Amino acid sequence: MSTNGIKYTVNLSFEEIKLPPFEEMLVLGKNSPHGKQGVSKSFDLLIPNGFTIIETNHENVDCVFVNKRILTKMPKEKILKILQNNVFPHVSEQEILKVDFKVKVSRKIVEED
Repeated sequence: MSTNGIKYTVNLSFEEIKLPPFEEMLVLGKNSPHGKQGVSKSFDLLIPNGFTIIETNHENVDCVFVNKRILTKMPKEKILKILQNNVFPHVSEQEILKVDFKVKVSRKIVEED
């Protein structure tokens, strides 16, 4: 496109997003700018009754917002242990971390007569 000798070039792309912009978990640092109450209220508006808050005793992590679908597959104690060992050591007090937490359940069934 050209107007009065000026040429404009526009590169445009877009994609659909989902709200909230994560699906499984959100780890909230103790001093994150939004706070537990603010994030909780936002979730109640976007996805009512979709997430459970799991409190922590970690020095940098205040709580974890977990999609209730995950809690039907795995107990919150196991989830918390996995996060404490693998995620919490990398969280600063001011951060909010999106965690992709995919659960695959398999079971070996042995039939007895």
